[in-house]
Amino acid sequence: MKKSIGIDVKRPKKKCKDDRCPFHGSLSVHGRIFTGKVKSSKAQKSAVITWERTHYIKKYERYEKRISKVQVHVPKCMHIKENDIVKIAECRPLSKTKHFVVVEKNESD
Repeated sequence: MKKSIGIDVKRPKKKCKDDRCPFHGSLSVHGRIFTGKVKSSKAQKSAVITWERTHYIKKYERYEKRISKVQVHVPKCMHIKENDIVKIAECRPLSKTKHFVVVEKNESD
């Protein structure tokens, strides 16, 4: 049985029994989707993802770079390490700070 999560991403090759996995568990994804770089993956089943964005300063009529940082859940079927490029999707709140889950690892390495 292949479960569709509603977005066009590559399925992980490994299977897992994680209930908080969008592919093999019961977690549904909805809302925003971002692509970012793994800054830290030291915690169990968690990672910190960052990406750059630009913010317009009206007074100076210029843009400045800002960094967004979120904590995400990493299912057991996803193997990520620092400096990997990943795609994350919004889901229900999983803890006080985690509202996103990793759905795809970029295999450009």
